[in-house]
Amino acid sequence: MNRKFLKFEIDFDFVLIAVTSSLKDYRVCYHINKFLNFNFVKTEDLSVDILRGAEPVLFSKYYYNWETTETDFYFIANKGSEGYLVPEMKSADYFLMIRNYIDDTDLDNLISTLNKIPEIVAAVKIDPKKIKSRENLLF
Repeated sequence: MNRKFLKFEIDFDFVLIAVTSSLKDYRVCYHINKFLNFNFVKTEDLSVDILRGAEPVLFSKYYYNWETTETDFYFIANKGSEGYLVPEMKSADYFLMIRNYIDDTDLDNLISTLNKIPEIVAAVKIDPKKIKSRENLLF
């Protein structure tokens, strides 16, 4: 009897930027909105089941959309109600997730501008495939 094995691989088709700042999430979004002419809006918190049988952990989440290129931006807190979204990156306070297409030049300009905001300590592009708990970023 022939056997066929199905190999399932999740496609992480988004750009991830780790943001470090001592400010609260709404203050960081305010500064990003001001410097980048964005309009982040608070959405429903991201609910992630980190431990089986336990209550889901909530992480604050903000959303903005570039209508011209249909690019979605999500600003997500790394520290939630009962733990970290990405535990191996505890030094990152927030993540900026960019879904759909973004030009490399636009991405470089975005990271450069984020690093120019005085309230942001660092903004660094991260490869989602190298993160051990990357499934927590899928929603």
